[in-house]
Amino acid sequence: MFYYLIRKLLFLMDPEKSHIFTLKCLNSKHMQIFINLFLKPIPSIPVKCMGLVFPNKVGLAAGMDKNGEYINFFNKLGFGFIELGTVTPLPQVGNLKPRIFRIPSKEAIINKMGFNNLGIENLICNIKKSKFKGIIGVNIGKNTQTPIENSINDYLICIEKIYCYTDYIAINISSPNTKNLRNLQYGILFNNLLENIKTKQKEMHQKYSKYVPIAIKISPDLSKNEIIDISNQLIKFKIDAVIATNTTLDHSKIYKMQENRITGGLSGFPLQSKSNTVISILYKQLKKKVPIIGVGGINSLNAAKEKIQLGAELIQIYSGLVYHGPKFIRHLIKKL
Repeated sequence: MFYYLIRKLLFLMDPEKSHIFTLKCLNSKHMQIFINLFLKPIPSIPVKCMGLVFPNKVGLAAGMDKNGEYINFFNKLGFGFIELGTVTPLPQVGNLKPRIFRIPSKEAIINKMGFNNLGIENLICNIKKSKFKGIIGVNIGKNTQTPIENSINDYLICIEKIYCYTDYIAINISSPNTKNLRNLQYGILFNNLLENIKTKQKEMHQKYSKYVPIAIKISPDLSKNEIIDISNQLIKFKIDAVIATNTTLDHSKIYKMQENRITGGLSGFPLQSKSNTVISILYKQLKKKVPIIGVGGINSLNAAKEKIQLGAELIQIYSGLVYHGPKFIRHLIKKL
């Protein structure tokens, strides 16, 4: 009840300003002392996936902490893993503001951020300073100014730089807010991307005697045949996991609302069924050869359980945290 009262005030602010203000307040030293008093540690319920042991099944999706500035706070919430980013080789400001829009009646968010971040070097510094004892993943993307035909180089740069500082790497080729990015999910571009990142992974593994798993984050707007093609490639190149899914450009679930005129990726409850459909198809095609991380529209314990029943080994939360607060995360962890 306390969170919902606070949320009413926060929702009076611009969403992006509210996001930054809230995280900065919660990350302050005084608030950390308060959190330590009232948020007791949650017992670990280990889950093995990608060759890693996760303290529990519930993770923070990419986008909430792009620059790794709030790792210690999210650690206190009990997340078994935190995915930072999306981060790019060079800093970039992203798309024009306003670029985040709430739809409270649908428990949804539309964003058109455009990979705004402070660059991978800054993220590495923040990871080094953190005390998080769970699993850290880093979600990487290409810089906006990099032509799509040269985009593989951006991913390889990020892999090389972040390899020693993360537990897994997520390749973001499915954001709808960077021009032509989703083209990397298809045909020769997809094949070349997977081939190059697996070669780089092998090179780094040999160099550092450390194997860092690589996951591919895909779109919810793919057709069944496209998902089948992607599944075959994931198996062929022995990709370590697939994250299903990113945000959707399908606004049909909010078509009668004023917000339907806003462009950008839709997340939250309206994404739930599309994400579940993708997970279901992936599970049938992958036959447990590639683990699935389910994300998209998890707003209740039943929604979380459904993702797992459909084949997800781990789940990630974003909009659910915005609409239901820290207690929701702890509830999921305990009940799952």
